[in-house]
Amino acid sequence: MLEIAELYEQEQNLEQVIAYYDKAANLFQGEEVTTSANKCKQKIAQFSDQLEQYQKAIEIYDEIARQSLNNNLLKYGVRGHLLNVGICHLCKGDVAITNALERYQELDPTFSGTRECKLLADMAAAMDEKDVAKFSDAVKEFDSMTKLVIITLLWSYITQDKY
Repeated sequence: MLEIAELYEQEQNLEQVIAYYDKAANLFQGEEVTTSANKCKQKIAQFSDQLEQYQKAIEIYDEIARQSLNNNLLKYGVRGHLLNVGICHLCKGDVAITNALERYQELDPTFSGTRECKLLADMAAAMDEKDVAKFSDAVKEFDSMTKLVIITLLWSYITQDKY
């Protein structure tokens, strides 16, 4: 299943990519290979983002973050998952991002002190204020230390007259 998903990924057939990564994730979960299942789920969320299926991506990233908290090897990736889910909330135009940030800080008490949390809070504030410069500054500051792989999501959001 994984090989088929990768072939569809090369062809950019996103619906099939999602379908086959989902099948692969289910197989890995059935065999209790959590890391491989999560990698497949992350791909599903990534391509769901591209198809603007933000709610689906939110649910996947949230699930992965919650599972990762309970695993000593995976817990260090939680803040990245929470960043992704927060960005999906922003792309969705979800005004409840502040509530989501509070939930994430309850889920992982260390999250409130991270640059990822600050970035989400700054982006949410900039969106509330409709301040494109403030939004761009927040992204640039974060990106200067950690390259944002998901910067295209942010940029597409800004340039689609949703902002």
